[in-house]
Order: sequence, then C-alpha cells, then structure tokens
Amino acid sequence: MTKLWNTHMHTSFSGDSDAPMQDMIEQSITDNMCGITLTDHLDIDYYHNPGRFDLDIDEYRKCYDSLTVNGRYDNDTSSIDVLWGIELGLQPHLSEKHEEIISSYNFDYVIGSSHQVDKMDPYYPAYWDKYGVKGGVRRYFTSIIENIEAYNNFDAYGHLDYVIRYNDDAQKLTYGDYKDIINEILHLLITNEKALEINTGAYKFGLHEPNPCIQTIKDYRKMGGKLITIGSDAHKPSQVNIGYNRLSKLLKECGFDSYYVYKNRRPFECML
Repeated sequence: MTKLWNTHMHTSFSGDSDAPMQDMIEQSITDNMCGITLTDHLDIDYYHNPGRFDLDIDEYRKCYDSLTVNGRYDNDTSSIDVLWGIELGLQPHLSEKHEEIISSYNFDYVIGSSHQVDKMDPYYPAYWDKYGVKGGVRRYFTSIIENIEAYNNFDAYGHLDYVIRYNDDAQKLTYGDYKDIINEILHLLITNEKALEINTGAYKFGLHEPNPCIQTIKDYRKMGGKLITIGSDAHKPSQVNIGYNRLSKLLKECGFDSYYVYKNRRPFECML
C-alpha cells in the first residue's frame, strides 16, 4: 500500500481530545504514515459549551517545537515529517478574529470547518429538533456558503457533510435531496482555489464512505476540482489510520491520481 499523508489530526490541545501530541506522532510512525499535519481545534464562540474549543496557540506551538526540528520528528529508530496546522470552526461573525489569528502565526495548513450553525452544533439533538432532518441538512449546507462568502483565508474545507454523521435519518436521505446546494459549495471552492478535504473519520461513526460522500467527490472532479487533501480526523492514537486501507482505491475510482499537502500555506502534489 502506498504510504500516505494524514493532514487532519488532533491532540490534547483540542477540547475533545486527551491524546498527547507525541503519542499521535509515534502512532503515525507505527501506522506507516508518510507524514502528518497536526490540526487542533479553534472554535471561538462555541455556544453549547463556551470555552471548550478555545486553543492556546502559543502553548500548542511550544509543544510542537519541543518535539520537532525543521518539521521533522525523530526518535531512536524512526522519523516522520510533522507539519503544524489548525482547524478553524467557521462562523461569519468571526471573520475578523480569524484573520487576526491566521496572520499572526506561521501555520503550514488551515482547515476551515463548519461545526456550528445558528449557534447550534448538529452533534446535539437540539439542532434537529429545530430544523428537522431534511431542513437540518439543507440549513447546514447553506451555512457553509455563508461561511465561505464571509471568510476564505483557509486552505481546505473540512468534512463537508459533517452534519450527516450525527443523525441516522439524515444518512437515509438521497444525494438528490441536497445535490443542488453541494454543487454550489463545490463551485465556490473551485473558484476560490480551495481544496476539498477527504475525511476518513466518518468510518469511526459507522458510515460506509468518507466525509464528504463518494458522489460529492465525483461531482467535484467532474466540475474541474483538482485540489484534495486527506486526513483521518483522529482524536486518539487508535484512530490515526482509520479508513486508510481503502483510501487510495476510493480516490482513484473518483477520478483522482494525486492529492495535496500544504506546507507554508502552499499546496504540494503527492501521487496516490
């Protein structure tokens, strides 16, 4: 199997992980990753649990620098490239704050993600109680359009159909129920030269395809999309390589023969 990068990974600096950074790096070596990018959460104004996803960026960087030299981690027997990134929880009103943060640090890679819609996280039932199943899915996707139009200083949009993960009935919807909005999002990503992240973390939730779904990946390619990134969205060592045994084959079947890794905010092509 071709060695692949994993460019979406969390450590104890994220509010939903208690995994030491070094443990995640060591597991990535064990799992034969080509390289990794650390992307801890920053979700300002996380209304369900204020402060949970605030990120101490200086301490995050300090830990990274203590473990790496020039983007390389070495132990007694092995080494691996380790890049430094962040996952921003996008909301339109945070655009100025996000720009101030991103312009103040030398991140290699910035993921823009949607975790909250109208001050609610689809992870929790209150979101579905308000919008219903079909309405909740469509509102989530229209909010992505609002996020991109408000702020686009990111490199890739993360787990585009994240909303599907947390509702069994949402997973039963057909792609046609929201294809029109998805294609509008894909058009915006392509026009703004932003990558589409292929997130294998979906498999840990019992889904049978990544986020976004295979049809979205195929549509992105048909529309001329070229920039894709890959990651497992791991929050503990046992999740580092989830879904990676099927990833190369899946992407080739969707029309891709390469993916991209961002370093110093610039995309570098890697062959599958």
